[in-house]
Amino acid sequence: MNNERGLKMWSEIALFPLSQVVLPQGQMQLRVFEARYIRLVKEACAGVRPFASALLNPYVAQQHPDRIFKVATLVKVTDFQQLEDGLLGITITGTERVLIQQRFQEPDGLHVAKVSALPAWPELPFQHRDRLIAAELQTVFRQNPQLAALYPEPVWHCSNWLAQRWLEILNMQPPLKYQLMAAADASPTLEALQQWLEPCADDYTANNKDA
Repeated sequence: MNNERGLKMWSEIALFPLSQVVLPQGQMQLRVFEARYIRLVKEACAGVRPFASALLNPYVAQQHPDRIFKVATLVKVTDFQQLEDGLLGITITGTERVLIQQRFQEPDGLHVAKVSALPAWPELPFQHRDRLIAAELQTVFRQNPQLAALYPEPVWHCSNWLAQRWLEILNMQPPLKYQLMAAADASPTLEALQQWLEPCADDYTANNKDA
């Protein structure tokens, strides 16, 4: 089943609002404890209704129509377990971006949306600047084994993959994160990363001058 057909079938989805994002090919571990989100997970696993990871806008009131940003990521549950504290732990994988057309809440407060498909980011050529972006992400993975464990087969020479993983882990103002994830391709994120990582460039060049 292709994405377009999948979204026609599942034009109504549930939303899991979060302060962080997961993007296509991304992985995220979540602790689920609210009844409405336990229901969301059960329905998704039973094939009743899929859900998407949605980014919260903290600068507006909870009932504001822009409380949840319009671009979200359709996800699938790839693992689940009962945690030591008795809560449900799940791992989700991002599959595709979607655009929220309408949003409402069910009686228990669960956010539900009508969505349409967004095109996947086109593949961009791997450039010299992306070598630094990849090297710094490798450093982050070495320093965070739990994060690295989510990606047993990292794609270090794919610019899109690098941009998406950085967007997931970087702390930045939500409107800026939304602007980058909602862009038509990875270029704005890669350009921003090049600027942010520029202080690391000299060390990277010195360590790789013979590469």
